[in-house]
Amino acid sequence: MNQNIRPALAAIAAVMAFAAAPAAFAGKTLDAVKQRGTVKCGVTNGVAGFSAPDTQGNWSGLDVDTCRAVAAAVLGDAKKVDFVPLNSQQRFSALQAGEIDILARNTTWTLTRDASLGFNFTTITYYDGQGFLVPKKIKVTSAKQLKNATICTQSGTTNEKNVADYFKAQNIPVKTVVFESFEASFKAFFAGRCQAFTTDTSALAGLRNKEAPNPDDYVILPELISKEPLAPLVRRGDDEWFAIVKWVPNALIEAEEAGITQANIDDLKANSKDPAQQRLVGTGDDLGKLLGLDKDWSYRAVKAVGNYGEIFERNVGPKSVLKLPRGSNNLWSKGGLLYALPVR
Repeated sequence: MNQNIRPALAAIAAVMAFAAAPAAFAGKTLDAVKQRGTVKCGVTNGVAGFSAPDTQGNWSGLDVDTCRAVAAAVLGDAKKVDFVPLNSQQRFSALQAGEIDILARNTTWTLTRDASLGFNFTTITYYDGQGFLVPKKIKVTSAKQLKNATICTQSGTTNEKNVADYFKAQNIPVKTVVFESFEASFKAFFAGRCQAFTTDTSALAGLRNKEAPNPDDYVILPELISKEPLAPLVRRGDDEWFAIVKWVPNALIEAEEAGITQANIDDLKANSKDPAQQRLVGTGDDLGKLLGLDKDWSYRAVKAVGNYGEIFERNVGPKSVLKLPRGSNNLWSKGGLLYALPVR
């Protein structure tokens, strides 16, 4: 065959195969969500910036917005979410039992959890690391100065093991005081029972600003003793639902990469000629059918909660209560670790 014809025929075959690709079969979870009319999302009992209710019971946070984006993509309405508060011990059993559809509860993606609990982690939505909060009055500027200190933390988390591993490696004796609930652990710290409190640094920032009697009396030490990639989870055995909960956050990240925001998405839907933007706003290739959704799934998600950068800024960024820098959670093109899987 003529060498110039082969590439053309291959391209035609690829286009025909894509056009003929069947829509994804609706999985049992997607069917249940549509029949119920809401997405059941497992969240924390209250961690500022990630998932916390206000005095009227209105939830906000980065994890909350992830669930709202899924609801917008699947049900057409970001408000159709039932938020289920869960502590660290309850979260996995609730997902295993089918009491929730998604666990978006600042949960670290680890090999043990990924391989042994019957879950699939979807997409990393926040790169975190474990640190230490201490009162300024004890005049400690490094975790390595915590010799013989009492450290408060919560049971059932990676924090407890990370603390043990870190100080064992440093040959520094410490005493860890473990509490069943997150609230009990930080209240004991602020009451003076421990010289330090440890959890993910994002949560430490929230606690210092929201729970400390005087935030200026406390400091977060510079050391990060772990990698804590946080991601939503779903049950194994339902590939269709897994794909949806994986690709919605990816679409939010790619929307930021493509310059799509809540404010300009309608204009881009009407006028953009950029193929990458068109796929995300619903005027390009119909990728929704591969997920068991319609063509506007990603348009609705971004329209409802904004792109990833907007979600970050609103919930945990420099203008939020937490006042955290983008850092590792910036786009790969800006020195961060965020790299969306291609929505194409």
